[in-house]
Amino acid sequence: MSVPPKYDDLGKESRDVFGKGYGFGSVKLDLKTKTKNNVEFVTSGSSNNDTGKVFGSLETKYKYADYGVTLAEKWTTDNFLTSQITVEDQIAKGLKLEFDTSFAPNTGKKSAKIKSAYKQDYFHGTGDVDFDFAGPTVQASAVVGYEGWVAGYQAAYDTAKSKLIGNNFSFGYRGGDFHIHSSVNDASRFTGSIYHKLSSNLDAAAELNWASSSSSTSFQVGCKYDVDKDASFRAKVNNNSQVGVAYTQRLRDGIKLTLSSLIDTKNLNQGGHKIGLGLDMEA
Repeated sequence: MSVPPKYDDLGKESRDVFGKGYGFGSVKLDLKTKTKNNVEFVTSGSSNNDTGKVFGSLETKYKYADYGVTLAEKWTTDNFLTSQITVEDQIAKGLKLEFDTSFAPNTGKKSAKIKSAYKQDYFHGTGDVDFDFAGPTVQASAVVGYEGWVAGYQAAYDTAKSKLIGNNFSFGYRGGDFHIHSSVNDASRFTGSIYHKLSSNLDAAAELNWASSSSSTSFQVGCKYDVDKDASFRAKVNNNSQVGVAYTQRLRDGIKLTLSSLIDTKNLNQGGHKIGLGLDMEA
C-alpha cells in the first residue's frame, strides 16, 4: 500500500456491502449519458413509497483532462442549485482542491465550501472549510499507513461557537483480501467492521456498533455474490431480525434492473416490510 485512503473512506469496503445495491421503500430511475465532447449528464428521479414524495435532480459535468479541472452543476426539485469546480494535480502533485457553492432561489440561502486533499506515500490528509454567515466550520483529517496498518484522526471546529464539534479516531489493517476497521466518534460511538473477499465473486462483511448514550449494540452481517457478469445477489441481516435482499440484473448493455426488499421477520404477518425498484440506464 503506497497511499492510504482518506479518513472518510476507511472501512468503505464493508459499508458498501451493506449500503450499495439496496433501495428499500422507493422506486428510482437513473439515466447517465455522455456527449462526444465529454460532457456528462446524470438525471435521477425517485419516489418514496410511504410518502409518495418525488425527488429529482439533473447534473452536468465536464472534465478538462489536459488541465486537471472538472466543472459540475446540479439542480434538484427541492430548488437547490449547486456548482462545483475541482482542480487536481495542478498546483502540486497529489493535491486536490474543490470549490462548492449552493443557492436556494426560494429562500435566498447561500453556502460555500472549500475542500482540499493531499496524498503521498503513506499519508492522506484533508482540510475543509464550510462558510457560514455566523462563522465557518473547519474540518481536518489525516491518515497514515504502513505495510497495511492505517491510523487516522478527524476533527471539526465551529468558529462561531468556539467549540470542537468532531473528535474522531480510526485504526485498522488492510490486507490483500480482508480489511479490519475500528473507529471511535466523539468518545461516544464505537464501530468495528471486517471485510473479507472470499473469492473473486463473493464478498462478505460484518459490522458492530455501540453507542454510550443508549448503551445499545447493533450488529449486522452481509454478503454480495456475483452470479455471473450480468447478475449479482446481495443479502444482509441485523440483530433486529431485519433481512434485506437485493438482486441486480443487466438486461442489456447500459441497462440494469435492481429489485430489493427489507423483511421484518419479527412481524411477518403484520406488514411493515419494504420493497424497492431501481433502473439504471447509461449511454
